[in-house]
Amino acid sequence: MFGKLAETQQKAEEIKKRLEAITVEGKAEGVTIIATGNKTIKHVGIEPALLTPERKEELEELILVAIERAFQQAENVSAAEMKSLMGSMLPGGLGSLFGK
Repeated sequence: MFGKLAETQQKAEEIKKRLEAITVEGKAEGVTIIATGNKTIKHVGIEPALLTPERKEELEELILVAIERAFQQAENVSAAEMKSLMGSMLPGGLGSLFGK
């Protein structure tokens, strides 16, 4: 049992490292956010036309939308990695736990 726990922890660390190497992108009308699969923002790109005082509130909203989109992609990647981990640890998938 403890061997499985150690194996699970090792695989979780491997996934964390893989997610750090994966980049995702969120865009919103002239704003681009690049983040890792671990939801660490690596780059913010803003089109120059948005950099005016009168567009400040619009820019703030676009940044938030782009971050949310990047983080949603990161969440999707993370979920896929975790599903892969669970599938490799439970032969036959979760259904075998319930006698199916």
